[in-house]
Amino acid sequence: MGDEKIDRKKDPPKTHKDLDVWQEAMQLARDTYALTAGFPKEELYGLTLQARRCAVSIPSNIAEGAAKRSNKEFVRSLSIALGSLAELETQLLLAQDIGFRFNDLVFNRIEHIRKMLLGLLRALKRRPITHHPSPITLVP
Repeated sequence: MGDEKIDRKKDPPKTHKDLDVWQEAMQLARDTYALTAGFPKEELYGLTLQARRCAVSIPSNIAEGAAKRSNKEFVRSLSIALGSLAELETQLLLAQDIGFRFNDLVFNRIEHIRKMLLGLLRALKRRPITHHPSPITLVP
């Protein structure tokens, strides 16, 4: 699954797995697990657990929203994902502030996902509220 991208013109998204933002969020979750594996053992139930929960929440909420039956519910789930993304960023910034060393590329991925989520939210908010079996197919 890695870095494969889907050409929207050829293959419109059918499920959350087809969304670039979900794929990026999944990679962020994997990156977060790898990064927090290097945190001290005494942080297992502190920053490690919190960061991992937030990281998992991001693609999970994108998936949940994509499966909902209306754009309004999708927007709500994407907003929750955006909140979890901000929480994760805060926890990783705190980890850096207290002396944990890791590659700053994770912050680039966080910013990229933030921009993707905000773009998707803007696109969905421009559309009329619908009840559709798969609102994801309405996203350009």
